Formats: sequence, structure tokens, C-alpha cells
Amino acid sequence: MPSGKHNLSQVTEGPPDGDDGTIAWRSLLAEATDRLASVSERPDIDARRIIETAAGFEPAEFLAGLDQLVTNRAIASYDQMIDRRLQGEPLQYVVGSWSFRYLDLMVDRRVLIPRPETEVVAGLAIAEIDAIGATKVADLGTGSGAIGLSIAHEREVEVWATDLSQEALAVARANLAALGRVATRVTLAEGSWFEALPSELMGQLDVIVSNPPYVGDDEELPSEVADWEPVTALRAGPQGTDDLHLLISQAPEWLSAGGSLVLEMAPWQTSDARDAALAAGFVAAEVFADNTGRDRAVVARKRSEA
Repeated sequence: MPSGKHNLSQVTEGPPDGDDGTIAWRSLLAEATDRLASVSERPDIDARRIIETAAGFEPAEFLAGLDQLVTNRAIASYDQMIDRRLQGEPLQYVVGSWSFRYLDLMVDRRVLIPRPETEVVAGLAIAEIDAIGATKVADLGTGSGAIGLSIAHEREVEVWATDLSQEALAVARANLAALGRVATRVTLAEGSWFEALPSELMGQLDVIVSNPPYVGDDEELPSEVADWEPVTALRAGPQGTDDLHLLISQAPEWLSAGGSLVLEMAPWQTSDARDAALAAGFVAAEVFADNTGRDRAVVARKRSEA
């Protein structure tokens, strides 16, 4: 099985895997799947995504493209991505983008990797938008922009997306630029939680949604997370609840009457967050599960005007 760097002198002529040094993507797919088994639970998926990226294939083109011959530029990209993945770098960062609901988002080490459980949280926020006829939404701690940009893409609402990190906002800005006309309804703002918002929005937001840091300071994480993803977007105090409690306590003054707060968190934090929301004056607070059946989010609702 081939391994290591490849040096192809002729890559656009001759039969696949011929004696002249040419090689087809099908051979590299087998090689990549074999090599990545040491770092991935699904090396076949990793290999496919790396080859799609290196070759420039759309997913629907993948199978038909496997017998194409590899160019020198493409194989250099392939080699680099394989090396990065073998060093433990998450696949999402290696390929530079990842799907989230209906969007394909640029991601790198400046932001958290978009995850399926956060897609559920975005869906909960959209359900609240629909239920109350929301027009103004804030996504606090937006990171790559996954939640806020998905909301703007799927619903005709005004979205404020904030983050304390200038680097994260740079990624969100790049993703926002890819949305075309939808981008005119999104404002990016730098700052810590509600401090990033203009005071005139106080009491005017219909839905506030956030995937804040919720990992305890001493909590162990898989090396793929702990060694690569931004720590400031992961950890929030001894129990991981510092930012959750801040958001719950300050959200009521920023929400409109009947508005909703939607928060992602760890399963063991949901009961505490629900109780904190009721203590903060929300009239209802409900726990929702993610797509694996684990408690993942709390949706709290403010009292409507009489």
C-alpha cells in the first residue's frame, strides 16, 4: 500500500495506476482509509472528505471521479491533509469546512467545530421564532456563525451575532459573506455577551440563543477537542456554568414580552439551568433532548404582556 509523500511526474496522461507513475483517486482512497484507521473511528468518511476536498469533487461527483488521474497540485494538497489528520487535527479543520443544517461553513482553529447537537439548538430557536412571530434575534457567542447565520438563512428576521473573539468574528464574517442578500439582515458585533449589543435593543429581542462555553475547568476532554479547539469557547468556571448563569440572569431585560431564551448545555446542567430560569422570572422553562436522546437545551419563555 502506498504511504508517505507522493511525487508524480506524469498525472494527466496514461491509464490509472500505470507504469508511468500516474495514479487515480481510487487508489488514494484505499490508501487513505488504511492510513487513517489509526486516528479515526470512521477512516472511510475521513478519506472520502479529504479526497473530495483535494480533488474539488462535489459529493455527488465522488464515485464518478474516483478513476480520474491525480494532478501534482491535488496530490500535494492530499498529502498535506493526510499528514495533518494523522497528527490528530480534527477532520473539520483539515478540510476547512463543515455542513450545518443547510449551510456549508468555513471552520478552522479559531472557532468550535459545528456539531449535530447544536443543529438541534438552532432548530429550537427557529421553532420559537415561528411560535411568537419573532422579528429580532440575537445569537450570543456566535463563533463560526453557525446558529445565527442558519436562522437568517431559514427565516426572514433581523439577527445580531456577537462574539468576544475578534478571530471568531473573522470566521463568522467570511461565512456571512457567502450568504449573499441574506447577509443584509445580519449584524456582527464584538463584545462579551450582552455588552456587545447596543442599548436600544434592550427589551426588543424576541429570541436570544446561545451555545456558550459549558465545560468545567478541570473536566477532561478528548484530545481532539482539548488540543485543537479554542479553550475560551469551551470552559466556563469550575462547574462549566458561569456563562449559562450570566445569560439566564441578564436575558429577561433584553427580551421582549413573550420572548424566548434558548441555551445549549451539557446534559447534567439542564435541571439547574431550568431552575435558574424560573428563579430569574421566566414563566416557563423546558428541557429538550438532542438527536441522541440526551438532554441538551433549555428553552425559557418570558411572560407576555397582559
